[in-house]
Amino acid sequence: MENVSVKAEDLKKLMKDVAQIKEILIAEKEKRKMEEIELTDWAKNELEEARKRKAKISHEEARKMLFAK
Repeated sequence: MENVSVKAEDLKKLMKDVAQIKEILIAEKEKRKMEEIELTDWAKNELEEARKRKAKISHEEARKMLFAK
């Protein structure tokens, strides 16, 4: 196996770069989560009304209703 010399200064710089990349990736992940969670006021009202309804239908029944020709 070949020996490799690494300067402490270069290693510190690499560690700093990796830490910055990690922060960016975490921030992007959080941003996507927030975008997925946010509903419009209209959607919130529709969801609330749907949850109040007594009649329940399955996912398959809803799909048939929506995609019926």
